[in-house]
This record gives sequence, C-alpha cells and structure tokens, in this order.
Amino acid sequence: MTPLEFDFLKTFLKTRSGLVLSNDKQYLVESRLLPIARSSKLETLSALIQSLQKGGNRALETEVVEAMTTNESFFFRDKTPFEHFKETMLPAMLQNRATRKQMKIWCAAASTGQEPYSLAICLKEAAAKVGGWRIRILGTDLSQEVLEKAKTGLYSQFEVQRGLPIQLLLKYFDQKGDMWQINAGLRAMIEWKKLNLLEQFSHIGEFDIVFCRNVLIYFDQPTKTEILDRIAKALPDDGFLVLGAAETVVGLTDAFKPVPGKRGLFQKKQAAQTATRPALAGATSRLAVGATTLR
Repeated sequence: MTPLEFDFLKTFLKTRSGLVLSNDKQYLVESRLLPIARSSKLETLSALIQSLQKGGNRALETEVVEAMTTNESFFFRDKTPFEHFKETMLPAMLQNRATRKQMKIWCAAASTGQEPYSLAICLKEAAAKVGGWRIRILGTDLSQEVLEKAKTGLYSQFEVQRGLPIQLLLKYFDQKGDMWQINAGLRAMIEWKKLNLLEQFSHIGEFDIVFCRNVLIYFDQPTKTEILDRIAKALPDDGFLVLGAAETVVGLTDAFKPVPGKRGLFQKKQAAQTATRPALAGATSRLAVGATTLR
C-alpha cells in the first residue's frame, strides 16, 4: 500500500465513521482489509482501494468501515458505570420522574449488545422499584452486522464468561447447545437501530441517560465536541451522560460538568449549577438499588 493509498483510506474512514487513523496503523489496515479484498476477488489491497476510489460499491464501502471499527464489548464492562447507574442515576430518576414514571436510556455504539443487556439486567434486578414504569432502552451502532447479533441475544460461552456473574447467567439466559441466549423478556426491553454518530440524531428523541462509552477516543477533537454538543441537546437538564474511563468532556465542551466523585459520569452544566447535587446525594442514600422491571 502506497502512502497515497493510505492517505485516501484515512480520509475515507474519517468521513464515513469519524475514525482517525495514525500513520503507525498501516499494519492494522492491512490485517483487517486484506481478507475483504480476497473475499471480494480483488487480488491486492491496492485493487480494493481503487474500487473504493471509483465509488458506487456501497456493500464494499460498508464492509470496509465495519472491519475498521472496533466492536469489542462484554457484560458489565468496567463495572463502575453500572455501579453509578444503580447507586446514582437510577435513584435520581426514580425521584425526579416519580410523577410520570417514564425513563429513556440510549446506548450509543452498543456493538453486540452486552451494554444494553447489562442495563436491562440491572433494571430487572431493581424490579420492586420500577414496577409500573415505562422504560425504553435504545441500542445503536454504525454496524448492521453487530446489531443483528445483538438482536438475537445469543452469545458464546466465552462471551458470557466475560463480566457476567454465574447467578445472573443462570437467571436470565437460556442455554442453546453450546451458546447462551438472553431470555425473551430481556430482549423485548431493547430497541435496536443503525445510527452513525457523525450524522444528525435528533430524530431518535430525548433521553434521560446516555451511555456513549469508548467511542469518542477514536475521533479527533472537533468531532468529539460536535457529538457531545448534540448529545447535550438530546438530554434534559437533569439527564446523565456516561463516558468511558479514558474519556472526558474537559476541554471539549461547556455543556457538561463531571458529577463529583463519580468517574466517567457527567450532567448538563445547568444541573451542576443548581441544587441537583444535594438531591442526588439524598436519592442515593434513600434508595438502595435492587432490580428493575420495565412493566
């Protein structure tokens, strides 16, 4: 692959997915795209790039973008965000939404679905507190392929062993041969939709909680700022944003402020400047989180 071809791929991927490739990632491009070239009956990586340059092959373009975006996920990944959900976000929502008993959660870049399903399990486990509530969980991703897997809720033994306690596996999964499938009740709690964060997403509505973890790290600073500002518009003033452990809003946007003592958890700036913090502290102390049923 020539330097010009690599430059084309960097621009192509940045435009289509926001992914920023550094110059030392040529090996990664070759390892992920050579199999696509071969399966497409293109003899070389240069031939694949030439086909992309010509345009018109949407299937190939989609396959290249999906191959280059990272889709790793596992249940209750990093643990801390789910502790924040149970100890801070859910109690605050139970208090602030007590009248209308509705809550909407968006998992952006949901990959193969483990994050939305982990939240659904948290809610099932808190059933006594959310009985009668209408709760919507939306999982979105750029890749249709990973969304199709997420919809099935079907995972290998290796996948369910990554972060999922055995008691929750036996409680919420059914064994299907050498695979495990999330039970129908949990699958029904989640809606799946293909969505590119680079594009406008106002059409999906407003959400009380947004999980957008471990995706902003792949974008450049202007793209991060734009996405964060658009997420802010999708959240009410008392809504929450959850980012990955290596991600922050600091230096990117003034729309959010960190929730003190809660790594990776943010609220709208307006909420941080009001009496929301004392309310959160009170909610956390009064409501020990158990488990949740949407209906």
